[in-house]
Amino acid sequence: MTANEQNSMEVDQPEVQDSPKAEPYTPGPDAVDLTPQKDGGVLKEIKQAGTGDETPPLGSTVYVHYTGTLTNGTKFDSSRDRGEKFKFTLGKGNVIKAWDLGVATMKRGELSVLYCKSSYAYGENGSPPKIPPNATLVFEVELFDWKLEDLTKTNDGGILRQTLKVGTGYSSPNEEALVEISLVGRHAGKVFDQREVSFNLGEGLEHNIPEGVEQALLKFKKQERSLIKLTPAYGFGSTGNEQLGVPPNADLEYEVELKGFEKAKESWSMDADEKLEQAKLCKEKGTNHFKTGKYALANKQYSKIVNLLEFEKTLKEEKATEREQLMLAAYLNQAMCCLKLNDFTATRDHCQKALELDPKNEKGLFRLGQSMLGLHEPEEAKKHFEAILQFDSNNKAAANQVVICNAKIREQREKDKKLYSSIFNKMAENDRQKALRNKAMEMPEPTQWDNEESEHTSAVELKDPLDSVPCTESEDSEGSDEN
Repeated sequence: MTANEQNSMEVDQPEVQDSPKAEPYTPGPDAVDLTPQKDGGVLKEIKQAGTGDETPPLGSTVYVHYTGTLTNGTKFDSSRDRGEKFKFTLGKGNVIKAWDLGVATMKRGELSVLYCKSSYAYGENGSPPKIPPNATLVFEVELFDWKLEDLTKTNDGGILRQTLKVGTGYSSPNEEALVEISLVGRHAGKVFDQREVSFNLGEGLEHNIPEGVEQALLKFKKQERSLIKLTPAYGFGSTGNEQLGVPPNADLEYEVELKGFEKAKESWSMDADEKLEQAKLCKEKGTNHFKTGKYALANKQYSKIVNLLEFEKTLKEEKATEREQLMLAAYLNQAMCCLKLNDFTATRDHCQKALELDPKNEKGLFRLGQSMLGLHEPEEAKKHFEAILQFDSNNKAAANQVVICNAKIREQREKDKKLYSSIFNKMAENDRQKALRNKAMEMPEPTQWDNEESEHTSAVELKDPLDSVPCTESEDSEGSDEN
């Protein structure tokens, strides 16, 4: 690692402050050599033992506090002074070598001192003005916690990776790359899948490989072996996988090794004619998947057509027309796939794209109407079915959908009527109760004279002020119900 790469751990570090120097540090007799070569380059002394037996795996995000000093005791940096824990990805070269080695051996809650020679720190150049050339550094590090590496695009924790063996090289598979892997799949501690398999990324479901494993493989290096933990959304979802014996909504764990891969040709490296031909192949593959009920796989193929051709504007004449037709078919077929998968929001979006290309397309209008019914918007759905009837009055399917929309609109209005009636009745009752309480509060308090008078005049009856409050027959009955 270069000195520049090592400097990446020094984010927003303060300048060295003039402060009293601590005593010079030298490793004690209990210091342990952590270097693979046992050259004494990284020595660790435990000042406070951690808890449990676990140590952070490679690729995890670790959270630490640290104070860095020179061997003469001069402090050059401290996360504690900044009042904010420092986090980094372990084993990825984001910090100096000594940290990747040292923190990987620590347990939660452990406080240790790392004695780091320059070859495992900032080397012969140092990091001026804080760290001189060839400096041996001393770090007091406290490990608080760690999290497994999140490989999802939205950081929702659905795909977590624990690296068991670091891969080689710098390259990773791309979309549609041919990969060769070995895997062991587990659910609730039991193995449900164990094999070696080759497939093109994007077609994993065809081989009973869940989406989460495919996404993870895009971040693998050759010969890497990692543990992948998947939530149901990135596994086999709410349906499970009957063939493999995986129940619905199952959390899964895969141990995966990428034995080799062959990258697919990137779209940016294709000319316009190559993109057109590739799009035709994707359409054919998508149609084959659709016919066999593999709607998610089919949808992936149709989406590739859009990725290939959406911004391709150099085709002329017949080929330009062919591109437009392929794009229209891709949007319409994506909409149909999403309808089958009950993803009505995506259906709506694909239909709108199709109608931008052909505003009177019957399939686009029909599927858009179906998506709006799925989104419980029958009035909006009705507009799209009626639009079809405006230029094709004999379209029975659209006419039937209008009837369905009218029924759902009436049903919704009845529900709304009952809901509003209930709300208004409650408001009226609240107003009545409030009026009664206000009347009661208007009754004057009895005076001392009234009390004395009542003692001498037993024949005089005090009149209840509520007797004078007029009320309807229905109000009387409601009052009796409450009493």
